[in-house]
Amino acid sequence: MRLEHSHKSLGTPAHAIAAREAAGVQYGALPWRITERGFEILLVTTRHSGQWIVPKGWPIDGASPHASAEHEALEEAGVLGEIGETAIGAFRHNKKRKNTTLRCDVRVYPLRVTHQRADWPEKSERRARWFRLSDARAAVRSSELKAIIESLAATLRRH
Repeated sequence: MRLEHSHKSLGTPAHAIAAREAAGVQYGALPWRITERGFEILLVTTRHSGQWIVPKGWPIDGASPHASAEHEALEEAGVLGEIGETAIGAFRHNKKRKNTTLRCDVRVYPLRVTHQRADWPEKSERRARWFRLSDARAAVRSSELKAIIESLAATLRRH
């Protein structure tokens, strides 16, 4: 499933957005590739704090969790590929809102990247960068996300 439009532009009613945020569940993609440098992970920066994280966002009405994650990877990092249909882990993330912080459970889906666009919707709002495995683990703050990155790498090494 390819979703080309942001859920923000789909006219999602405010009450539906509020309900999703109250549930505190987001879906994220863990973009990866294998190059001559070896196994690499693509991370993006958050809008406000600039910390490195995976592309993630709120569920999209009518889309499966993995399709929502795939859409976020395109919107936040400009990458396309093959998304796994099963989450490989979850981590907690504090989502900053105007005057509050919302604690979110981010469910992560692996995305084998086959194409990276030169331009994408949030390119001017975030940085996107490919990291070697050890550098990706060092770049993210969440110990849970570090473990998800390592778990994916271990799985790929076995195959």
